[in-house]
Amino acid sequence: MITKKILIIYPEVHDTKIAVYRGNEPVFLKTIKHPQEELEKFKNVIDQKEYRLKSVLDELKRNGIDLSEIEMVMGRSGLVKPVQQGVYLINEKMVNDLEKGVMGVHATNLGGILAYQIAKMIGKNAYMVNPVVVDELSDVARVTGHPDFERKSIFHALNHKHVACKYAKSLNKKYEDLNLIVCHIGSGGISIGAHQKGRVVDVNQAFDGGGPFSITRTGTLPMGQIVEYCFDSGKTKEEILKMIREEGGYKAYLGTDNLSEINKRIKEGDEKARFISYALSYQVAKEIASHYATLEGDIDAIILTGMIFDSERFLENVKKRIGKMAPIALYPSVNDFEALDTFAMRVLRKEVPVLEYK
Repeated sequence: MITKKILIIYPEVHDTKIAVYRGNEPVFLKTIKHPQEELEKFKNVIDQKEYRLKSVLDELKRNGIDLSEIEMVMGRSGLVKPVQQGVYLINEKMVNDLEKGVMGVHATNLGGILAYQIAKMIGKNAYMVNPVVVDELSDVARVTGHPDFERKSIFHALNHKHVACKYAKSLNKKYEDLNLIVCHIGSGGISIGAHQKGRVVDVNQAFDGGGPFSITRTGTLPMGQIVEYCFDSGKTKEEILKMIREEGGYKAYLGTDNLSEINKRIKEGDEKARFISYALSYQVAKEIASHYATLEGDIDAIILTGMIFDSERFLENVKKRIGKMAPIALYPSVNDFEALDTFAMRVLRKEVPVLEYK
């Protein structure tokens, strides 16, 4: 039985989550909230790395976590270059690409950077698992509508693969033997992918590219209108990207990205909140249904994951449109800590190869 401790670093836009596992058991969990006024002192996300590193180290020290007892560090995946699925040793090349933002800049990029810094301090290795740029798209899925543009694979690969494997295990089957549609609705974005025998052959670009609108992202917008907006609004490129990635969806329509508050408003009779929620469920169902064609109707199950599905109303609004396509499996709790620890344990047991990032 492995009893070595694993440290997990999981940055989000406004906070940094940390966890320490001993084997499969969490022994420490903490969410460090970063006040908006503190984050606004930094020009960009990457400039926050020393501030967040100090916050993490201070929190670990305050809670008596001895870094000398940590065997390995796992970092939340970030926007590196497109890679195959698997576990990667975080090296200097990866850290440089995360800092440059070769595929974009997001708080997720800090996961690998902070994990690498802490691992280096204690003489251990840091790892990243199934980063958001896992790319298994089929050739036909890459085609857009113009040769100057190609669809990119940016989605919640860690959670997609984790829940898909859990579902397969519940059937005593292998993930690689199933055709699945996985819908992940996170605190920011939404990704809905077609998993064909262990490969995500088609998925919406969840970061800033397409699919349903989400809690804070716009999803697909009318192309002509967005082109005119870019030229006529007077906004900078950075301001428009921020609107698309952080200030769209529920936040734009309802003025909040707090699901509890939105559900409360719906319960109290807020018709606008009810309608926008219904519109989201409509777009989600429509995107899921599109993958009936992707998988040629051969679907073993549809997996729904994310806290939003704790709302029976939202869940039923999705199910009524897709329920006849295939069996539905529900995983409302998103536990990326569990996913990262599971892979850490497999590395320690030498059950999976550790890949090199080049």
